[in-house]
Amino acid sequence: MKTIRREIPNQFRLPRRISRLGELAYNLWWVWNPDSQILFSFIDKNLWEGVSHNPVAFLQQVERPYLNAVTNDRWYLELYDKVMQRYDDYLRGANTWYSEKYPKLKHKSIAYFSFEFGLHESIPVYAGGLGVLSGDHLKEASDLGLPLVGVGFIYNQGYFAQHITEDGWQETRNLILNFDQMPVIPLTDEDHQPLTIQVDLPDRAVTARLWLIQVGRVPLYLLDTNVDSNSPADRQLTARLYSNDPEVRISQEILLGIGGVRALRLLGYQPDVWHMNEGHSAFLTLERLREMIQQGKTFEQAAAEIRKGNVFTTHTPVPAGNDQFPLWLVDKYFVQVWDQLGLTRDQFIDLARHTQSWGDNFSMPVLALHLSNQANAVSELHGQVSRAMWQFLWPERKEADVPITHITNGVHTGTWLARRMGLLFQQYLGRDWRERADDLDFWSQVEAIPDAQLWAVREHLKRKLIMFANERARKAWHEGGSHPVQVVAGGVLLEPYSLTIGFARRFATYKRGNLILRDFDRLMRIINNTRMPVQIIFAGKAHPADEPGKLIIQQVYRAVKNAKTAGRLVFLEDYDMNVARYLVQGVDVWLNTPRRPNEASGTSGMKAALNGALNFSVLDGWWHEAYNGMNGWSIGDETEYSDPNLQDDAEARELYDTLENEIVPLYYSRRSSDKLPGDWMVRVKESIRTLAPQFSMKRMVKEYMDELYLSAMGVKKAPNAAED
Repeated sequence: MKTIRREIPNQFRLPRRISRLGELAYNLWWVWNPDSQILFSFIDKNLWEGVSHNPVAFLQQVERPYLNAVTNDRWYLELYDKVMQRYDDYLRGANTWYSEKYPKLKHKSIAYFSFEFGLHESIPVYAGGLGVLSGDHLKEASDLGLPLVGVGFIYNQGYFAQHITEDGWQETRNLILNFDQMPVIPLTDEDHQPLTIQVDLPDRAVTARLWLIQVGRVPLYLLDTNVDSNSPADRQLTARLYSNDPEVRISQEILLGIGGVRALRLLGYQPDVWHMNEGHSAFLTLERLREMIQQGKTFEQAAAEIRKGNVFTTHTPVPAGNDQFPLWLVDKYFVQVWDQLGLTRDQFIDLARHTQSWGDNFSMPVLALHLSNQANAVSELHGQVSRAMWQFLWPERKEADVPITHITNGVHTGTWLARRMGLLFQQYLGRDWRERADDLDFWSQVEAIPDAQLWAVREHLKRKLIMFANERARKAWHEGGSHPVQVVAGGVLLEPYSLTIGFARRFATYKRGNLILRDFDRLMRIINNTRMPVQIIFAGKAHPADEPGKLIIQQVYRAVKNAKTAGRLVFLEDYDMNVARYLVQGVDVWLNTPRRPNEASGTSGMKAALNGALNFSVLDGWWHEAYNGMNGWSIGDETEYSDPNLQDDAEARELYDTLENEIVPLYYSRRSSDKLPGDWMVRVKESIRTLAPQFSMKRMVKEYMDELYLSAMGVKKAPNAAED
């Protein structure tokens, strides 16, 4: 077996006293530990912001006098020593949730495949919610001590940078990423050559090299076809996310599924659990079948064996989110494969056949469902929708008996919680509050936080958001190319004491980013009430090929530019994880208006709730099970409409009514004793108390372990802490 080298690049000339900053830069533990980020930002705050909080680029560019200065700063060195001790303790930590609950399962392992991983804005190889969820899953698996390894792609052109023209049209600008300036570790062999695997595509073999991102205790291995031995076209296979070209897409998914299995084998992994996060990686089932058939098993024996260890998570009821390929394309790419599996062509197609009105297709979710004993949706309502959606695969079963369960999504507390809010929780909930982030009863202590202190933190976070928007608008104006109205649209007129609503997400049509504009004149009356003003901040991208989504952005942007808004409607372009943090931490209300029941789960509202914002949402996805009447507000009910225009009219009216008659007056009401919005704070505390634990990633990953991974390992769930 080859010797695998995972050496952290030694490229920094740091003073000996702080030399371990280089090591810290290459482990994303710093992403969810704010004190570790201070170690970099304190040295040169302007540079830290300028490199998008990328510690590798920062240490490459920072000037020596700044480094020398902190080696003489007692406060800095004390913080440095404290952070590095916590880092060492974390990596050495033997007593994790997993090791304590499952001490006899130390030899087990879990492989987690995803098309994208959203870990931090300095590694822009994610498009949106699926990637951010995947990144949060890895971080929490690290915190809990799960023996998990991630597999995905590293895209050398990322997703895209968004620019909104003066007319409101989304323009896309390709990124060119330099992995040498990112917290990415090259994997090499004993001869210091890049570590590679190969997959067969029609008439050729494609090579992919391997990279590593260390996420706390969890390794994430990423494939990259930008190597010299590949053709120019094949070098572009991992250039960017979500190509519209079906041949590129099927090639990517072959590479992820089949190539991902081969990468793990090369690295010495023999996973017990194979988790497919959405159908993109479902071809891994074919590679695992091929391995077992080569060992002498029949197809039926191999299929029964791999089903036991496979876990499939479906993420969307929207057809565009469920990849399927025309049969002619499957014939082209898999003509050699069905022979290797001992199948006829029709038997192979039947593994993933999805018959629809326009004919048969090869469906990736169908392939995953056929070859997985464990399958789940990502919220309670989505579970119901998924069982109805895929019932045709189990025609002998009632809809309620379709074997698709649900585990509702969560968010990684450390990544999304504002530092100042975390300090407040530490003061009133105790120093170990993060270890109990999923304990519902524990969060009742939120009631002990004085309203004045909680309100002060909320106001501080709003000021940070507004300063962030101001500085971005100022920078755009300074750099030129922006019309003055665009500068206003970027947020220079935002006010620190006005009720602030956030709407930020992917601009897919079903998310109805323009619903709040349906009665524009009424909206203007609400936001321009001089005694109770309201400001709304929009952000989000549409897929480059989604013309209807781009049209919605244009409609929103044109409304933002309208002088009638008085600068109280704002659009922040180029939405990423950095913009998202400012928004979920700084707004007062998080708005969500999907057309029910198309929102599988959603997680942005969970992040906002964690930081004390109140949700105002359609009863879809996670909010369907989260809303209790006092922890936010609902839009609409469970009525099913045959006419989407009638639905939009009804829900827009309710949106305006609730905003005008409940939300705005409640925010501006003040107690005579302390001039605080007492009834508003009651809802804020109720929101934090009920939503922070229920929708934490800690709860979610524990449920995956207890309800799906354990079964995939072939272990029966035991009632005590010594499960085996």
